[in-house]
Amino acid sequence: MKSLALATGILALAAPLAWAQTSTWVLDKNHSEVDFTVRHMGISNVHGRFGIADGKILFDETDATKSSVTVTIDVASVDTGVEGRDKDLKSDHFFDVATFPTATFVSTNVAKNGNDLTVIGNLTLHGVTKPVVLTVEGPTAPVPGMDHKSHSGYSATATLKRADFGIAPKMPSAMVGDDIKLEIEVDAAKQ
Repeated sequence: MKSLALATGILALAAPLAWAQTSTWVLDKNHSEVDFTVRHMGISNVHGRFGIADGKILFDETDATKSSVTVTIDVASVDTGVEGRDKDLKSDHFFDVATFPTATFVSTNVAKNGNDLTVIGNLTLHGVTKPVVLTVEGPTAPVPGMDHKSHSGYSATATLKRADFGIAPKMPSAMVGDDIKLEIEVDAAKQ
């Protein structure tokens, strides 16, 4: 009877530790962004960025493959450094931010790939949802932030097809490339 009581007590103490293995990290909007590169007329690359509107990582500290991520991207914040081009990108010629002001990414699978992670998820952009594969470096070792929370960083890359998301479908790829290269930088704060 004493051993049953002891075993029950140990399990009761261990239960909170099992929950403590997963931590919640919120993306710092001021230090996170999605950068993109697209080929222009086959002769040069145009670079731009989107801000992050919201995001959360549920990180399993004992097994990263059990982690998940959700991110909302502020498509209306598109910035290429050229006001006229940004206005055109926000119009219904491209992103149609009046109708689709944000994009979302929701992970469906996380796998270890050496020291990196492969994060597969669904990206909803311009009203179309497609699977996307991110190659992710991170997390970095946590450091204390000015907000007195631990911060950790991630860098990710992916390549999308513009046509897959119905963005400027009549635009010839010789004018604006179909391959869109993404570089994502994330600063996340532990909650």
